[in-house]
Amino acid sequence: MNDGVVAKAIAFANVDGEFQYNARWWTGSMTVLVDGAGWRTQVTRGKLGAAVAATGDGLSGSGDDFQVNASAETWGNLLKVVPPSGYVDYIAAAAVGGLVLSPAHPDAERHLATRRFCELLRAAVNGTDPAPKPGGYTRPHGTFDKAVGRYVHLNIGGYDNRVYFEESGQGIGLLCQHTAGADGRQFRHFLEDERITSKYRVIVYDMPFHGKSLPPVEKAWWAERYTLTPENAMALPVQLAQVLGLDRPVFIGSSVGGMLALDLARFHADDFRAVLALEGGLHADIPEGALEDSQDIDPAKHAATMMMIMSPTAPESSRQETRLHYAQGAPGAFPGDIDYYAVTHDLRGQGHLIDTRKCAVHLLTGEYDFPTIPWTELAGREIPGSTMQIMEGLGHFPMSEDHEGLMKYVLPILDGIAAK
Repeated sequence: MNDGVVAKAIAFANVDGEFQYNARWWTGSMTVLVDGAGWRTQVTRGKLGAAVAATGDGLSGSGDDFQVNASAETWGNLLKVVPPSGYVDYIAAAAVGGLVLSPAHPDAERHLATRRFCELLRAAVNGTDPAPKPGGYTRPHGTFDKAVGRYVHLNIGGYDNRVYFEESGQGIGLLCQHTAGADGRQFRHFLEDERITSKYRVIVYDMPFHGKSLPPVEKAWWAERYTLTPENAMALPVQLAQVLGLDRPVFIGSSVGGMLALDLARFHADDFRAVLALEGGLHADIPEGALEDSQDIDPAKHAATMMMIMSPTAPESSRQETRLHYAQGAPGAFPGDIDYYAVTHDLRGQGHLIDTRKCAVHLLTGEYDFPTIPWTELAGREIPGSTMQIMEGLGHFPMSEDHEGLMKYVLPILDGIAAK
């Protein structure tokens, strides 16, 4: 990063809508270091001053001084036109090593502002256009989508739960489970894709406490911590399939839904003909203490963090929409789901007990979901007869990040199931 590149990135930031919006209340400083030496700029309500030489010393300690210090190798990866997995942003690089942030866990707006500045640095280094790139499918005014939504009452965990779901298409049932702390909007493209709906009755639901599925009214849910248990996680798709009269449907889920897919294959093989586990494994091998930040009650902060495991090649508008899903989640929903995802979902030593002759198992994980890849690969080795693929150019939320990218992997599987 020479002086010209730094000056160009600062000029970008001072007129960039995304940076200015997220930095509008920020007055302090930003220090960028390569192996302990680099430059610093003063920040005044989002406007950056000229860069001056700096080290990591002499910060005010006010909490508004942001500092990033990384090795030359790490900066080289961060600033590539297409950064490799683990180097999409500062938070990702800190997770894989070679980079230190101060503060280590910035709030949502500071995270998004400094993340955007990294993108502006990348554009300055490579001579690319940093302008935002909106996009997505549109329809003529007055056009109705195919999906129709309604509520069904299910007894889960001894309580009446009013569960919201949307459906579209005809054929084999295809139940779609969202990720932890999010909702069924993540699968909205499945509901409108004729390549799927011509063969499948696609059903996308919101878990209780998520999206349009409220907590059960019979309990004082506000007076206790929400937690997702294995029993309740499995009961929802099993009961929903029964109520809707589905004949051994297919289940697809991502993240917490990917873990659930394998529990269903293990314990409910007679109820499902196949499961597609996106971003799943037999167990989440997470070091003790590493989950402390996931207990943060601010959904916006967590949503910003999740961008570290999204693919940089996915459509920008889809990545931002995925972040929006998370930011709108209920406080406490994500930590409660993680109880199941990271702790109580545990099929270690049981992979060989999953009978893929009864219930086929397909494991799919995005290359930018760097924490999950080892868990998925292990599951592929331990579940006899399963298929396993690492999906190029996709991240932890493939169905909402890049629907078309995911279809390259999912459509052949769904077509094969439908042909049997």
